[in-house]
Amino acid sequence: MVRSLNRGGMKMLNGGNMKQMMKQAQKIQQQMMEEQKKLESETMDAQSGGGMVKVTVNGRKELVRLDIADEVIDPEDKEMLQDLIIAAINEANTKMDEHIQSRMEEIAGPFAGLV
Repeated sequence: MVRSLNRGGMKMLNGGNMKQMMKQAQKIQQQMMEEQKKLESETMDAQSGGGMVKVTVNGRKELVRLDIADEVIDPEDKEMLQDLIIAAINEANTKMDEHIQSRMEEIAGPFAGLV
């Protein structure tokens, strides 16, 4: 295998492998952008308080649904309801982040460490 340095000091393997790698990286980048668009329309559900508060977020991590059980609506304990809502939203966003990361790693293949 012949190795040489190009003007920028980068190693070239047999002269063409770097170009091939760049083309592959560009292809992966395009696929990731397309997948990101698809993910924006997907949703993720989460709940807190044993299902007393349920939320749905989309791929942009926007809250698109909020269900609150009547039992937790207590004017005397507003802080508990606030905590349940925050916990449910945070859980949904965490799940969506993990889902997005997993999908991006699938596309990236050998370049997954760069995602």
